[in-house]
Amino acid sequence: MTADDLSRVRRIYEALTSEAPGIRIMLQTYFESVDAYGFVVSLPVHGIGLDFVHDGGRNLAAVREQGFPAHKTLGAGLIDGRGIWKADLRGKWATLAALRGAVSADRIVVQPSSSLLHVPVSAARETALPAELQGALAFADEKLAELVLLAKAGSQGVDAIAAGLGAAERSRDALQRSSARTNGRVRARMASLASEPAVRASAFESRRAVQDAKWQLPPLPTTTIGSFPQTPEVRGARQKWRKGEWSPSQYASFIQAQIREWIDIQNEIGLDVLVHGEFERTDMVEFFGEKLAGFAFTAKGWVQSYGSRCVKPPVIYGDVELPEPMTVAETVYAQSLTSKPVKGMLTGPITILNWSFVRDDKTREEVAYQIALALRDEVEALEAAGIGMIQVDEPALREGLPLKREQWAHYLDWAVRAFRLSTSTVKDETQIHTHMCYSEFHDIIESISALDADVISIETSRSHGELIGIFEAHTYDKGIGLGVYDIHSPRVPSADEMTQMIDRALRVLDPGLFWINPDCGLKTRGRTETVESLRNMVEATEAARERYAVKQA
Repeated sequence: MTADDLSRVRRIYEALTSEAPGIRIMLQTYFESVDAYGFVVSLPVHGIGLDFVHDGGRNLAAVREQGFPAHKTLGAGLIDGRGIWKADLRGKWATLAALRGAVSADRIVVQPSSSLLHVPVSAARETALPAELQGALAFADEKLAELVLLAKAGSQGVDAIAAGLGAAERSRDALQRSSARTNGRVRARMASLASEPAVRASAFESRRAVQDAKWQLPPLPTTTIGSFPQTPEVRGARQKWRKGEWSPSQYASFIQAQIREWIDIQNEIGLDVLVHGEFERTDMVEFFGEKLAGFAFTAKGWVQSYGSRCVKPPVIYGDVELPEPMTVAETVYAQSLTSKPVKGMLTGPITILNWSFVRDDKTREEVAYQIALALRDEVEALEAAGIGMIQVDEPALREGLPLKREQWAHYLDWAVRAFRLSTSTVKDETQIHTHMCYSEFHDIIESISALDADVISIETSRSHGELIGIFEAHTYDKGIGLGVYDIHSPRVPSADEMTQMIDRALRVLDPGLFWINPDCGLKTRGRTETVESLRNMVEATEAARERYAVKQA
């Protein structure tokens, strides 16, 4: 924050205190350390809450080195408000004891590091999980119990909570000793990680020539992002299968019928690169987590995603490994129905990481590399089965950025490397696609290019002009598709609307590298609107091809 920003903040709190002198204000900070520590603790408030979990030790150092106002309360954020694991209570007690050396005990309030909005309510109901996993979980109820123990230790001494400390340690140790965390194959791969290839064998220009010769696609090729409508019929069939009312073969036959129908629809519409539709998938992370070793799923572990939408994030609790191919059967079946290329569809390692609860005994970077190596096995299985275009989606890449900009470079370095670990072992003729949405891209465009995907599609219809401006300033030299219509609306856009989107993009992007596609997957849309919108997209593309051919002539 600038000096002017800080001045405004001070005036705000002075006004609040002046207008409501009878109210005691507790200023909570969380998710990181406070940079302007001296300024924050000088504000005219009665208490300051600090995060001592995700601060990297910096908040603790500031309290010890710079002191804490004698007339204010310190909210000591000791229990992780975002993670789901039982705390190392001895370590938390040590932090609390260090704080008591700088702040009198009567002015310390023990609290979570942030709101408990980010975790489920109670782990007590998760009785279907492995015992060693359930025992190591701490949702909101369990975190409150941990706070009570720490407060008791603060008032009565650490011996008063000896039983609780011992129980917590035994639970954490049991999970650490479990076979899920001692996978020799995964450990061996991680030990040789430095020698694992994370760069394609050839540069993009060389790959492009090989791929152009193989695929013979028309100018401005058309495709979709991956999913097609998940109708009540599709969801109902999945429920029947999960409940055991349908056999696996009965459900597989249903999925094949859906794939066959939508391959026919895509061919009839005239799309150039097809997808199988993802009818067998519930969620783009859950589907893969259910098939990868090292993941578990709760029964009632709901958390708020945004608005009234809630999700049940997967729990990454062990070493991640691919036991058997996850997507090959459906993709190969779809490819058998058409002479046009069908893309294999995978969720990328960083999105799986950022949309899951992640184990706390390894760094997020290490876990990302484990996921990446498992996905590499799937990519290679798809390629070996004859799938020559593979899309690895990373919509959550930007979500993982640290709050402090000086830490961005490190995160982006390992995030890009994880993606490339997943995709870099394929042959030159295999075309790697990726897709991104939910993000602003202008400040990470270099990292997006560094993914070295042959084609990237980006959600842009709601911020098209802004993104085009980015490419006016930053050249993008690989295949790219900027979404030409908004899939979040049921409205069917006209061909003319999409034509305007295409023309605007081609002012700054190479037509020879440009792809045409919707903004995102079509899972939430209805059948009729999907078909009509895609017809209009193909119509707009054909008109653009005519204009492009005239310009080339």
